[in-house]
Amino acid sequence: MTRLKKPSVTGTDWIPRLKKLLPSGVVSDAPITCREHAGDKWFAARAPEAVVRARTRGHVVKTLQFAHRHNIPVTTRGAGYGYVGGCVPVRGGIVLSVMGLNRILEINREDGVAVVEPGVITKELQEQVRARGLFYPPDPASHAHCSIGGNIATNAGGPHCLKYGVTKNYVLGLEVVLADGTVVRLGGRTHKNKTGFNLADLFIGSEGMLGVVTQATLRLIPHPQARACISASYPDMKKAAAGVQAILGGGFLPSALELADEFTLRAAREYLGSDHIPKGKAFLLVELDGSRRGLRAEGADLQRLIRKSGGFDLTEAHGERACEKLWDLRRQFSQSLKATGLKKLNEDIVVPRSRLVDLFAHAHTLQRKTGIPVACFGHAGDGNIHVNLMIRADDPAQVKLSDRALDALFRQVLAWGGAITGEHGIGLAKKPWWSLAADLPVRRLHTLIKKALDPKDLFNPGKFV
Repeated sequence: MTRLKKPSVTGTDWIPRLKKLLPSGVVSDAPITCREHAGDKWFAARAPEAVVRARTRGHVVKTLQFAHRHNIPVTTRGAGYGYVGGCVPVRGGIVLSVMGLNRILEINREDGVAVVEPGVITKELQEQVRARGLFYPPDPASHAHCSIGGNIATNAGGPHCLKYGVTKNYVLGLEVVLADGTVVRLGGRTHKNKTGFNLADLFIGSEGMLGVVTQATLRLIPHPQARACISASYPDMKKAAAGVQAILGGGFLPSALELADEFTLRAAREYLGSDHIPKGKAFLLVELDGSRRGLRAEGADLQRLIRKSGGFDLTEAHGERACEKLWDLRRQFSQSLKATGLKKLNEDIVVPRSRLVDLFAHAHTLQRKTGIPVACFGHAGDGNIHVNLMIRADDPAQVKLSDRALDALFRQVLAWGGAITGEHGIGLAKKPWWSLAADLPVRRLHTLIKKALDPKDLFNPGKFV
């Protein structure tokens, strides 16, 4: 576990003053509230001295002005569904929760935009725009629980990135509160805008270290007419990865293209029952969308290609309900791994697609050398595979061994020209590998930007910059 530094603020005499500054109930230093805001889905945690549950932009502004004046660290928190300890308040101080800023302010069909606050849950936005015939594609696996603000902080993706892109491709404008409480509005509501530097992009993926997003203007697109899915089994991952290349090389651009390995399938069979899980040692799920007439013909062509590449036991589904049944299986993979009783270290690495076979082989080698089971599944279409080390958390020797396994995994991924994170961010979990993932000039550039926007290092301090 990452060793957390002591808070930079000593004492809590500032808390009564902060409570007096903001309306009743906004600030809490109750131990249970502070513990509830101590971490995310990773295992590191540290309780803050106080929690501000902001309900308006004004609450955010006043909190940051106060913190800036008194040199109090501020860690912004959304729904707490991150996987790298990104919202752990390492140095204590204030946790600024924006989950009370949860309004969908506008959905405009003519302009193709939605204006939302950061506490809006991703699935809620997707459902509301879908009811108007529109589509907001970014769909992290936790979309039923995670917030738009958190998606912006990590530049979240999901299965539909292959065709539609990630969060940054749908952010047109941001309202951001800076470290001293200054409010800036970046970008706008037009789908093209080349006025000055693209400053909004600085805050997308910044992991809460540069400012607090209080409003976002998001791009919406027309919802596809129809949807179809095809699932297939493969005898091994090598053939499944070759199938992925055959699909993309054949001129198809699926809306999603997902793979799962043998360990993942075995865990799912034990958790859900073998009758519910396809045969084979690898699983491929392909989703298509577009016109109703075109999908039938495209699906037939795709099935022939999949069979030719070694796929078998194909299942085709058309329409929302039938497709969701196939996706429910994919979504159960993570829960199936948790049901093994082992601790899942979820690593969202990315490799060039040509290295998919090499990645699965490397994962198998790590498993053989360390004795730690490794489960791989994820977004094969863009090379973003979730490599899960399944460890016994109560075994110190295995925990130590897992650190070495992760080091070997990340070093190999970087040697292939890949990235150590595609969706989750650096946070605390991947901080030890930051200097490997970014060379010195790049790290210095990060530091310059951080100092310019947060000269006192109060925003989410103790992380990778």
